[in-house]
Amino acid sequence: MKSAPRIVTLALVITSGLALLAASPAPEPGRAVPGVPAPASVVGELQQELAHATGRLQAMDEAGVLGHVSDRYRSDSFTKAALREQLRLLFSLYDTLKSKVQIDEVRTVGEEAWVYSTGELSGRLRGAGMWMSVLSWKREPEVARREQGVWRLYGNQR
Repeated sequence: MKSAPRIVTLALVITSGLALLAASPAPEPGRAVPGVPAPASVVGELQQELAHATGRLQAMDEAGVLGHVSDRYRSDSFTKAALREQLRLLFSLYDTLKSKVQIDEVRTVGEEAWVYSTGELSGRLRGAGMWMSVLSWKREPEVARREQGVWRLYGNQR
């Protein structure tokens, strides 16, 4: 059930996220990743987007999280509508969410930023008060693009 957790990653990564999570496997060791290292200014912008998206996730603000995701988002068959449903499910199951996400690397390919992140999402189960790990990931890629002057998750549509 890797794709459902990966969706939350998408939302976190940009959200990123956030990224928060479906589709793209991490590059194999020794295999070249696409693009060139992103300029520090792009990495800084994406880190700001990630911090804001993470805050919106922890505030359980569906619209705030989805604001970091393109309406054209798609990774394999996973879309923004599917992400919306995943967020609603998370918000119904957990009364509190905590996330730790770090951007490992950002590479640019034309107008895209390939963001590789590592992170963990945990939640306190509603009604039971028990904390549990919801998902974790290591160096998972997600694609972001600028839309209307801001970075939004676009998905791996290749």
